[in-house]
Amino acid sequence: MQGHVFNAHYLTWADTAHTEMMRAAVGPHPELVASGVDFVVAEARVRYRAAAGYDDEIAFDVAVAAVGETSMTTAMTVRRGADTIAEIEVRHVCVDAETFRKRPWPDHVRAGVARFAAA
Repeated sequence: MQGHVFNAHYLTWADTAHTEMMRAAVGPHPELVASGVDFVVAEARVRYRAAAGYDDEIAFDVAVAAVGETSMTTAMTVRRGADTIAEIEVRHVCVDAETFRKRPWPDHVRAGVARFAAA
């Protein structure tokens, strides 16, 4: 037993953090899909700075780092108290909910995520 959280779990947590940010920005995911829009992960990067233990309380700081025509990069800082234990960047691509072909982000999504823009 290694005594720390398995590395891949950070991406699971990042997915949950991104989902909650999008819910706050544009509403529940099923409503977004019903409007004809979905998104998929195109790229993910994790920089591990310290280990998280199994009973550690951690928090995610989530910010939209960039919004392009069809992609959005989200930057996340994972903290245990005041300590940064990981930095995560995830790039999502906007797709048509039926065909999964790349498409531009609609204006209502751009407006919704604007309040989460990185400073």
